[in-house]
Amino acid sequence: MPSTHNANAPKKAANLSINEDLLARAREMNINLSATLEQALSEALRQRQREQWLAENREAMAAYNEHVEKHGVFSDGLRSF
Repeated sequence: MPSTHNANAPKKAANLSINEDLLARAREMNINLSATLEQALSEALRQRQREQWLAENREAMAAYNEHVEKHGVFSDGLRSF
């Protein structure tokens, strides 16, 4: 699967607001906030891209499935399973 972003792009500072207790607990556990956020954003982006692709291709997939239900697939007579 292609990457959701350019992993070699330069870093950019961002101002975020986060729950104070959550931040304190993450720091206590030595969690790298930047790396954790990048990983979470990458996963969220991947999920959104997947949802978008499915929405954009829903009609084509339905049409293909309908065609297969009516006519089968070209290899139906060739398969031995």
